[in-house]
Parts: sequence; C-alpha cells; structure tokens
Amino acid sequence: MIRKNLLGPLLVVVALLLATRPAHTQDTPAKTLAECIEIGLANHPSLKAASASVEAGNERVWEAASGYLPSLTAIYRADRQHTNLATSTGTVGTGGTSRTFNFYRGIVSFSQVLFDFGQTLDSIRAAQASRDALEADRNTQKASVIFGVKQAYFTLITAHHLLSVADETVRQNQQHLELAEGRHEVGLAPKIDVTTAKVQLSTSQLNQLTASNSLAIGRETLRNALGLDGPLTFDVVDLGEIRPNAPAANDAVQRAYDNRPELRSLQLQGQALEEQVSSLQKHYLPTINGNGQYQWAGSQYPLQDTWDLYATVNLTQFNFASVRAQIAEAKANLANLRYNEDVERQSIALEVRQAVLNVQQAVQSIDVARQGRDKARENLEIAEGRYQTGVGSIIELTDAQASRTTAEANYVQAQYSYETSLAALEKATGTDLSATNPNDISTRNLHE
Repeated sequence: MIRKNLLGPLLVVVALLLATRPAHTQDTPAKTLAECIEIGLANHPSLKAASASVEAGNERVWEAASGYLPSLTAIYRADRQHTNLATSTGTVGTGGTSRTFNFYRGIVSFSQVLFDFGQTLDSIRAAQASRDALEADRNTQKASVIFGVKQAYFTLITAHHLLSVADETVRQNQQHLELAEGRHEVGLAPKIDVTTAKVQLSTSQLNQLTASNSLAIGRETLRNALGLDGPLTFDVVDLGEIRPNAPAANDAVQRAYDNRPELRSLQLQGQALEEQVSSLQKHYLPTINGNGQYQWAGSQYPLQDTWDLYATVNLTQFNFASVRAQIAEAKANLANLRYNEDVERQSIALEVRQAVLNVQQAVQSIDVARQGRDKARENLEIAEGRYQTGVGSIIELTDAQASRTTAEANYVQAQYSYETSLAALEKATGTDLSATNPNDISTRNLHE
C-alpha cells in the first residue's frame, strides 16, 4: 500500500525532470571531437596564462641582450651660486671677489662594454633556454587541455547512451507492468506479479533520473574543459559503434621520452642553469668598458665645451665570496634539476605502462561486453515469451530485464572506456595514435 501511494508522486517528479533535461534534437548543432579540441585550445585560460609566461620569457631574452648595447646619459643643470668665478669653473686664478651668478652645465655621456669574456653571451643563452623551457611547459599544458576535452567528450557521449538505455528500460518495464496487470485481471497471474512489476518500474525510473543528471553534469564538465564561461550551446557527435584496435606499444616508453614536453622543459632548464654557471664563473675575470663624455659649462651662453674618451677595467676578484656562493647555489640547483629529471622519467615510464595495460584491457572488454549484451537481449526475449505464455514467472522476467540493462550499460561504458584509455595513452606517449584524420574523428571505425 505504501509503494502504491509513493508511485504517483514519483511519476510526477520523473515527468518534471525529464521535461527539463537537455534536449537532444536534430536542430541542436553538434560538434566533432576535433572541433571541441580547437575550441578548448582557443579558450582555456590555462593556455592563455602559459602563453603569457612564454611572452615574458622572450622579453627576458631581450633584457639579457641589452648588455651589448651602449648606455647613454644626458644631464642638464642650471645653478645659482654665490662664489667667485674661478672656483665655480675650476679654473686657475686668484679667485676674485665673491658674487652671486648663474651657472649652466650640460653633460652627455655613454658607456659601452668592449669585452667581458662571454658573460653577456652566456646570460643571453641562459635566457633563451629558459624561454624554450616555458614553451615546453605550454606544450605540456596544451596536452593536458586536449586530454581533458577528450575525456569530457567521451563522458558526455557515454551519458547520452546510458540515458537511452535507461529510457528503453523504463519503456520495457512499463510494458511488463501492463502485461502483468492484464494477466492479473483475467486471473492468469497473482497480485504479486503486478506489485513486482511496479517496483521494477519505479527502480528503472530512479535510474532514469540518475542518467539524466549524469548527462547534465557531463555537459557542464565539457563546458569547463573547453574553458567556456557561458552555457554549452551545442551537442557532440556520436562516434557510433567502436571497433577497437590495440596500438603497438613495444617502443611506447621510448616514444614518451622523445616526445613528452615535461622532459624537454627539464632539459632546457638544466641548459639554462649551465649557462648561468658559466656566466657566473666569468665574473672572476675583468670587464673592459669604453666610456665617453661631452660637456658644456659656463656662467653665460655660449657655454664652453669639452670632451674626453677613456676605458675602464672592472674587477670583481675582491668580491669573490659572493661570486663563489652564487656559483655553488647554481650548481646545487642544477644537480636538483637532474635528479628531478630522473624522477620524471620514472613517472612517465609508469604512466605509459599503465596506459598500455588499460588500452589492452579495454580492447578485450569491448568484445566480452558485446557478447554479454547480445546474450542478455536474447535472454530477455525468451523470458518475455515465457511469461506471456504463462510458463515463466515475473521474477524470471524482472531478472532478465535487470541483466539486460546492466549488459547494455556495460557495453556502452566499455566502448568509451577504450576511447578514454586511448586518449590517456596518447597523452602519456606525447604522440597521436588516431587511426584516421583527426579532423574527421567522428567517423572513425578502426579495423578489427
């Protein structure tokens, strides 16, 4: 009696939620995986942040290169002094009577590095390596965005299929309830058959609600993976039935070592530190600068002009403690980076091997799940026929229906678990394993 009272409100809730779930009609635009990846690469804020870091690194290269450019200084002063003219101008004389007068001075000077034993060149190379490391970091972020889009894309397609399975299950359970009620009315089935069918129907409707909510969450997940602020205004293209092909994985780890941008970034950071050490070591050597100055001075116009050219030799040997400490720090940072590179290599190798095993399992799971789905469909047809003829029981029918629903869901999840596993292997190896043109990924049909 309690179940009967709850069934009415439950049906109302189901109807309301299904009416408000995202529509999937022919009028809704649909985008392929390649189109979604393009949107993600254009909009994701993490990629924009990485691009800004690369731009900053490029400016640091120019900053380091400015050491080869001359520095120019211009000064103009106008003073009102109370002194004698000889003292203020620095000329030789008796000094004369002190008085108040104006004095003007204009100076233009420059300094140019003539030779620094390669200090500036090493600094430029270090800045260039750091910039290239940031570029590799951007490629790492790009790979993460692509994988996130693929994962969300396949999850959304899975949610669509699971909702279709749930809808079909509700439809079939409604038919079973009508069949049980009809048999009960003519005295061919007990009351428990009707109540059992109602329980089965309400359970399938709850599963339908869960599937509908998973679809809405999938759309939000894809929107976030694309870096969009507004709602998702399009749907995704169904890949159809997937026939997987396990890619060759004999050299997968080596391909990852050759292509993963994380390793490239660490190697370039190490190169930057090596150049930094080289530049610091040359601080023990002198720097030769060329200098010049042109000056105008006097108490009234036209001012007297003078000029001079000279060279300076700057030595830092007396500051050797600071230089030695900087060199030791840079070498320690370099050693730390090399160890981190070894750690990264081990992590990459583990990630690749796990991804290979997951793909291999996913390939096998699809065949097993397909066979289970086909048998479950056949079993449900047999159970429906037996119940209609009065040979089978309602328990047999509901069990067959539950098995069919589980088998359908397992097949859907197995298919798109394969796609997600393949995307994870692509990210782990840093290579594209697609069997067809990525711009037409929606029509992919891998050979068996």
